[in-house]
Amino acid sequence: METLIPIINRLQEVFLTVGAEVIQLPQIVVVGSQSSGKSSVLESLVGRDFLPRGSGIVTRRPLVLQLVNVPPLEERRRHEHGIKAEEWGTFLHCKNQIFTDFSDIRKEIEEETERTTNNKGISPEPIHLKIYSPNVLNLTLVDLPGITKVPVGDQPEDIETQVQEMILSFISNPNSLILCVSPANSDLATSDALKLAREVDPDGRRTLLVVSKLDLMDAGTDALEVLLGRVIPVRLGIIGVVNRSQHDLNTQKTVADACRDEQAFLQRYYPSLASRCGSRYLARTLSRLLMHHIRDCLPELKTRVTVLSAQYQARLSSYGQPVEDHSATLLQIVTKFATDYCNTIEGTARHIQTSELCGGARICYIFHETFGRTLQSIDPLGGLTELDILTAIRNATGPRPALFVPEVSFELLVKRQIKRLEEPSLRCVELVHEELQRIIQHCSSYSTQELLRFPKLHDSIVEVVTSLLRKRLPITNDMVHNLVAIELAYINTKHPDFTDAAQVSASVNSQQTDSLDAGKRWKNDKMPSEDTGPVPGFGSPTKAVNLLDTAVPVSRKLSAREQRDCEVIQRLIKCYFLIVRKNIQDSVPKTVMHFLVNFVKERLQSELVGQLYKQPLLQDLLIESQDTAQQRTEVSQMLEALKKANNIISEIRETHLW
Repeated sequence: METLIPIINRLQEVFLTVGAEVIQLPQIVVVGSQSSGKSSVLESLVGRDFLPRGSGIVTRRPLVLQLVNVPPLEERRRHEHGIKAEEWGTFLHCKNQIFTDFSDIRKEIEEETERTTNNKGISPEPIHLKIYSPNVLNLTLVDLPGITKVPVGDQPEDIETQVQEMILSFISNPNSLILCVSPANSDLATSDALKLAREVDPDGRRTLLVVSKLDLMDAGTDALEVLLGRVIPVRLGIIGVVNRSQHDLNTQKTVADACRDEQAFLQRYYPSLASRCGSRYLARTLSRLLMHHIRDCLPELKTRVTVLSAQYQARLSSYGQPVEDHSATLLQIVTKFATDYCNTIEGTARHIQTSELCGGARICYIFHETFGRTLQSIDPLGGLTELDILTAIRNATGPRPALFVPEVSFELLVKRQIKRLEEPSLRCVELVHEELQRIIQHCSSYSTQELLRFPKLHDSIVEVVTSLLRKRLPITNDMVHNLVAIELAYINTKHPDFTDAAQVSASVNSQQTDSLDAGKRWKNDKMPSEDTGPVPGFGSPTKAVNLLDTAVPVSRKLSAREQRDCEVIQRLIKCYFLIVRKNIQDSVPKTVMHFLVNFVKERLQSELVGQLYKQPLLQDLLIESQDTAQQRTEVSQMLEALKKANNIISEIRETHLW
């Protein structure tokens, strides 16, 4: 069990080298109000004067104090040639310097504090001190600034909040033990240290209370009720101690003499509790509690180290290795990007999105859902009224009355309808082009982690692919425009699927014969002026020209022949439009795939290599971003620290835990 605390000390040193707090190690955190005697308690545990003294807030940075028990000097001289001192200390920031004079340790603490704090200000950056002595028990303690209320000197106005936040950052660690120091001459119910401890440890499972300054209580009073836990119970116990007074410090009373006087005081005033109070009992209790606490935390600690090692190893792999062969690296990244780009279109990419359609699936959706439904929603006769049709028929016959429906009027009207298919076709090309642009970002974010390492290479690849897509867009648009132009160039009335005009005319005539009387029909044809009704008229003039003195009706009802001609043209337009729409719906996706998608897939890698694989560009393109290089270094250091920590923990045998 005694080996557990040195092992935790080694773990602390390992993680301090990388400046990380990913592992919460077991430690004892000393908490108390300003001038409550925290520093005196720590000095009594060490047995030497080494902490700065004075009025006001003296401890202004966390002090991580590691006490290491070593054999006496005589015994060490017989076995090894080491440090020729009974007791000594070392600082983490002075790695190769050994302090054998404890007044020098105090001076170094004061100087190191001043380096990072201004007048009476505080800093969360800890000072790490390790003391080796045959007179100490293995312990790890953290001395924190005292809880203060009023700012002094140049201290910030929120000094109270800063101190409390710093204390909470240490004691909120579930693997820490909280050593609350509260003076006996103040009411325990008003103890700020206990109040903070209760916030993070409401059950008191990690809290130990030290009642200091027992000798300064008012005459006629004692701390017996407090020490017995009848005022405020504390789970880990309550221990009373007697600190050295300012007079003792002025007369340079040694800690050893103070411990003897402390025992005499306890025997005189608290004989029943003398064996369970005092600095020596406190040291033994802290060492025992810390060892048991480490034993309880060790399995979880080992699991945490193992999990973090796997996570950091994965992060390090994602950052890649430093570039040695620039040519091979560039070719590898370019080839991988091109492959991922093509795989995303084909649907065989490793990173498949589940939130939205992407790549080839999105292109398929554009072809068959967006484009297809848009074409299906176009009315073959949309925008054509009967008036438009009859006007076109009349314009096509010239000055002569027509016996049959003129073919020119059909071609004129059907071309007007076919022209409406061009806009959605070009919009389809635009949507596919946008999706091909989105695939670039998709590959950059999900598929090719290496691109994140080289920002210039990433930007260059995006520029090359974007330029290739931009060059192919007008070519594809022209081809789609030509598809519609081809349909407009020749109206094939002999198309196998096109209904013959004579059949349509006969069908319309038969329907009218069934519905109307023949004589009435001829009468209507001969005497159109007798028909009345609010049906809009037709003709080129917007206003009827009156050639006679008598009034001419502005509008009239369509004759049966006009209705028949109009219906014949409508049927023919609808039939032929559906044929062309079917052709366009089939040929536009094929055109887009051939001229845009497949062309980019086939030429992408050669285009990237041709544009980027140039000797003058290699060095510049493969410059890593500072963030990536720094993160790789940090992750590598952390991984090394975790490996060392794993080795240290692995040294512990099950027999050491009991």
